[in-house]
Amino acid sequence: MRVAVAGGTGLVGTHVVHELRQRGCTPVVLSRGSGVDLLTGSGLGQALTGVDATIDVSNVVTMRRAAAVRFFGTATDNLLDAGRAAGVGHHVVLSIVGIDRVRFGYYDGKLRQEQLALAGPIPATVLRATQFHEFAGQLLDRVPGPVAVLPRQRIRPVAAADVAAELVRLVQGEPCGLAAELAGPEEHQLVDLARRVVRVRGQRRPVVGVRLPGAGGRAMVSGGLLPAEDARHGATTFDDWLAGADRRPAR
Repeated sequence: MRVAVAGGTGLVGTHVVHELRQRGCTPVVLSRGSGVDLLTGSGLGQALTGVDATIDVSNVVTMRRAAAVRFFGTATDNLLDAGRAAGVGHHVVLSIVGIDRVRFGYYDGKLRQEQLALAGPIPATVLRATQFHEFAGQLLDRVPGPVAVLPRQRIRPVAAADVAAELVRLVQGEPCGLAAELAGPEEHQLVDLARRVVRVRGQRRPVVGVRLPGAGGRAMVSGGLLPAEDARHGATTFDDWLAGADRRPAR
């Protein structure tokens, strides 16, 4: 099976490529480095020639609604148009648990991606997963200053490798629309995880949790990002992941 991976050089994408190879599939990485631009469509037609299915784990780092909607909308339109022309039979998308309950600029972009995929010309599957174990560290890196102010939110973080394995399992099956959600095995408070990451990094940096304003902030605090009861669960705990995380020097 030949599977194209949009965002195949990113955090989840590298795991997806590895998992595909482990299962005897041939991955085709769609990235600028391989001559493919999702936003212009350049190189997509040639890259998708002979591809059986696509997995979209592409991403953009932004909190602005307009930028997120533009990126995910444009990239998805281009992937679907080129995939239809190439005869791709299954389009799998990675999305996020709770984006229809917690209104946030980036999440609106993911909702647009879901809508286009599910209504598109290629049979599709959408996997909503919870935040990755790396999420707390990523937020710490984006917050400047000696004190890290992070949003309070209840999350059930999952390993990126577990997400990749589920995406590959789904792409090898029949398209099913909105699949069962995927979450980690334990619930945590984001701020607590961030403090643990700071300690592992050897930093002395206070982490302060605040509730974001509005309905979105209330939903984060009350569990709007937690999975449904029938969700599937990855096996890797945050402790497991942290034990193997890179030990980065204090800044």
